[in-house]
Amino acid sequence: MSSGSGADSAPAPFEPPTPRTTPAAVAEPRKGSMFSSLRIRNYRLFFTGQVVSNIGTWMQRIAQDWLVLSLTGSSTAVGVTTALQFLPMLLLGLYGGLLVDRLPKRPTLLVTQSSMAVTGLALAALDLSGHVEVWHVYVAALLVGMATVVDNPARQTFVSEMVGRGQLQNAVGLNSANFQSARLIGPAVAGVLITGMGTGWAFLINGLSFAAPLACLMLMRTCELHPVERAPRAKGQLREGIRYVSGRPHLYWTIVLIGFVGAFGFNFPVVLSAFAYDVFDTGAAGYSFFNILIAVGSLAGALLAARRARARLRLLIGAALAFGLLEVVAALSPGLWLFAALLVPLGAFSMTLNVTANTSVQMATEPAMRGRVMSLYMMVFMGSTPIGAPLAGWATDVYGARAGFVACGAVATLSAVAVGVALARLGRLRLAVGWQGAHPTVRVVPRERELVTAS
Repeated sequence: MSSGSGADSAPAPFEPPTPRTTPAAVAEPRKGSMFSSLRIRNYRLFFTGQVVSNIGTWMQRIAQDWLVLSLTGSSTAVGVTTALQFLPMLLLGLYGGLLVDRLPKRPTLLVTQSSMAVTGLALAALDLSGHVEVWHVYVAALLVGMATVVDNPARQTFVSEMVGRGQLQNAVGLNSANFQSARLIGPAVAGVLITGMGTGWAFLINGLSFAAPLACLMLMRTCELHPVERAPRAKGQLREGIRYVSGRPHLYWTIVLIGFVGAFGFNFPVVLSAFAYDVFDTGAAGYSFFNILIAVGSLAGALLAARRARARLRLLIGAALAFGLLEVVAALSPGLWLFAALLVPLGAFSMTLNVTANTSVQMATEPAMRGRVMSLYMMVFMGSTPIGAPLAGWATDVYGARAGFVACGAVATLSAVAVGVALARLGRLRLAVGWQGAHPTVRVVPRERELVTAS
């Protein structure tokens, strides 16, 4: 993909350009084909394995946060746990993406998924035996984070190898729907297990759940994968990936936005556990309930994203702005039920933001560069958590859960406004206010078009 070849070939405003290596014969998915990529056998196997594993992952997340909070009584400690899980992505994310560009994806995923299964089983053994301490949870979170450095970009880029470019938007949306469906089941089961039997059983089920994706990966037909040229070993490949993104403003502004929102806006483990523990005194069951409500909205947002034929950057900005504002409103909600009700649209906008950003970056990136670009994306998105989570935990401990949540929402809102202005200037756009019949209208239009209309 060229970084620019003149005005005639420039992409439409707020639309990421298509890589030139895209085969012309590949048809874009039609809007409304919500489950079309599930017709592909390999992707159907992948999807099935991930359903089981994701349920276990969400059970472990809830149990991990609650165990740390129970052992320490500190939201800062929960933030530190979250930070340790995402710190490897911040430090090593680019190297993970480079490995993914060089290695075959399916064998790589077999190794990373197996390592995460072993970590979950080890934490279960410590907890069930009564010997668990908070530093054990810290180490387990760090080890999972190290596996994620390679696992995450491998899973992200393996989707395109299973379904091809024509079904990529649909498959990314269904992946998110898969994850959020598990978010409905996992926290509910975890809440029951934690209340009745303790956190150790959630860790055990998570470790065993990895058998499903491992079996499904082994059952795939490699002859049906879309071949992608792997990057050869050469000097300067990390710098090449950074230059690739820096030369494409639609990529780096998307990554900048997702970095700020990921660092501060997506600190749900810190904020929701504090609201359940301190503000509404609902205990582990309430914390699980809050996560389920977020998941309901996220699932709806993911399914709607799967129906869209294209990932539009203006939708990305709008979703980020709505997400930040909803966080501020939810933080100031006086009662439990109003707070709970606002979590559903909050989840929907968070997933719209997530899927739109993910898809727009993947579809605007050359296949040979996709591992490095997606690792940079995930490094910023997930790796920013070690910065934001402890800060959100500190603000929550010192100033209260409501103030901490307001601060997170304010950062997300300001980031959306700033990146929206930057992209508008890049595309020479501005707001046009007018009337359509008896109703006022506000549209984003090119400056030239507005000048012609005015004259």
